[in-house]
Amino acid sequence: MAYSSWFSRLRSSSRTIYANFRNPRFKTNHTNPINTTDVVTSTKPILSWSSSLLPLALAVSAGSLAIHVQTNPSLCDSFDVDARGVSVGGKGSTEFVVKGSHKDIPRELLDELKAICQDNMTMDYEERYIHGKPQNSFHKAVNIPDVVVFPRSEEEVSKIVKSCDMHKVPIVPYGGATSIEGHTLSPHGGVCIDMTLMKSVKALHVEDMDVVVEPGIGWLELNEYLEPYGLFFPLDPGPGATIGGMCATRCSGSLAVRYGTMRDNVINLKVVLANGDVVKTGSRARKSAAGYDLTRLVIGSEGTLGVITEVTLRLQKIPQYSVVAMCNFPTIKDAADVAIATMLSGIQVSRVELLDEVQVKAINIANGKNLPEAPTLMFEFIGTEAYSREQALIVQRIASEHNSSDFVFTEDPQAKKELWKIRKEALWACFAMEPSFEAMISDVCVPLSHLAELISKSKQQLDASSLICPVVAHAGDGNFHTIILFDPINDEHRREAERLNHFMVRTALKMEGTCTGEHGVGTGKMKYLEEELGIEALQTMKRIKTVLDPNNIMNPGKLIPPHVCF
Repeated sequence: MAYSSWFSRLRSSSRTIYANFRNPRFKTNHTNPINTTDVVTSTKPILSWSSSLLPLALAVSAGSLAIHVQTNPSLCDSFDVDARGVSVGGKGSTEFVVKGSHKDIPRELLDELKAICQDNMTMDYEERYIHGKPQNSFHKAVNIPDVVVFPRSEEEVSKIVKSCDMHKVPIVPYGGATSIEGHTLSPHGGVCIDMTLMKSVKALHVEDMDVVVEPGIGWLELNEYLEPYGLFFPLDPGPGATIGGMCATRCSGSLAVRYGTMRDNVINLKVVLANGDVVKTGSRARKSAAGYDLTRLVIGSEGTLGVITEVTLRLQKIPQYSVVAMCNFPTIKDAADVAIATMLSGIQVSRVELLDEVQVKAINIANGKNLPEAPTLMFEFIGTEAYSREQALIVQRIASEHNSSDFVFTEDPQAKKELWKIRKEALWACFAMEPSFEAMISDVCVPLSHLAELISKSKQQLDASSLICPVVAHAGDGNFHTIILFDPINDEHRREAERLNHFMVRTALKMEGTCTGEHGVGTGKMKYLEEELGIEALQTMKRIKTVLDPNNIMNPGKLIPPHVCF
């Protein structure tokens, strides 16, 4: 079947989802999605961009809406329990639908939001449903947002949050809709703050190699803007991800092995706290020992502490030259061993990606390719032409010592682009194998020395399962994903998918690893946090949350398990 039909699943999500739901009732004044206000030390003209999103007008519906009011948040969240007395989302939970409770939304709040946002808000059911069901996630909630607002400025965000806090109405920040752990669910209804209209490049400092942006800009769009200046932002998560959401989930991607994660590439932030205050977390200096590191506190907080409204990012020079190499192995352990040996050799690779034979088969089906269906490693080497080639030859020698075959490399720009495009769209290729299924995606990460053992043990379980389970890994930093395809209406499939996911997570934790290397916690990974971090660490997080958000309006029910009390 044509790959385009599967790629359309991607295009229907994140930023491009709005193209499928445009309506004449929606009006727009927004004609410059990337509105650069200040570029320093460069005389090159700023690129102009045409609009790709229409702000939404208010659709007034009859009847009262409902929200959740949290009681006694400083001690313990109220939460639902299943028939076994296990908290939903807490440790031991097997619930797939996140529960929540509601209370009528005050008409005063709707009037205040209307005054702040004007036409940039909606109560249309279709729009609320889209914002309440993550497009790339099997997670669901019993409720959807009651209102969706589209702020255009930090001032508007501050006013929205302050009004919601005064009325004790839950808030869920929303970016590119590419997260997969239920981060943007609205189990208690409330207000969804869609940040996609705030996507300006506010300042580019070429000589300092940093850029100041609003949170709604996507990393792909940002890199298109930066390319004429010879710069790029090195993190590369799923297509459609926005900078704000990338900060919120502390994401990374295939280039993290060389450039680090979001934690390492954000210089400072501006954040709207639950009471409406705007906080800047640091200066633009590359290093600082001044006070608590508030930037790192917010990165990875998943909207539970505040709404990010501005991000200053560290940039890199576009590499002078690169070589991309691929090789195959008889077993996935051989492939993992080569990834480990490559890192131990001291070679500064920029990418080391591993695909098992099932993932390669999915790529062949989706793209009409004829790649060898065997465990495969993909490398990228950067630097000068001579240095890149030298690195490729060294790795070829390492691979030959671990039963590799078909070691090939390319320097052709178009060929390299096509290879990484195939890798970035691996998830969508998997749906070519089971188009009506959903995907439960593992995200375990372990110290590099344990990677081969973890993947080998996991593959034994995956291969014995009745489900199709492609594996793809960021092998250079010990992080791997299993895309467990299951029929969402088949309870046996769900239980088997959950069993496999449990096995991989608990095996990783025994190896001093983590349940999530880059996807974040959301609602899906909360049940593992006490085992990984300990109750004392979770109680400390809860205290921080309670001080900054005493009414528990900021993305409630996410990240911190509901059973955590103090």
